[in-house]
Amino acid sequence: MSEEAGAGEKALYLLLGAMIGAATALLLAPRSGVETRKLLISKAREGADLVASRTKAVAGKTSGLLQQQRDQLAAALEAGKQAYKEEKEKA
Repeated sequence: MSEEAGAGEKALYLLLGAMIGAATALLLAPRSGVETRKLLISKAREGADLVASRTKAVAGKTSGLLQQQRDQLAAALEAGKQAYKEEKEKA
């Protein structure tokens, strides 16, 4: 068996175990079904809000880095053009 297949199987077993554990925890929870659903909904919303805010933060940083890269590339191209013109004038 290859290493990739072994890693894939391990990930599958981990996921399956997590799902079985979550189902067992929900069945044996001390809260009622309504309370559990409300808790799950509230946690899901918190998670979604967290993901949205982190996504915005990463997008802002990425945008800034991309603009910086564009500026550097434009400056490098301009310097190359200038150097080409100077060498052409010398010849």
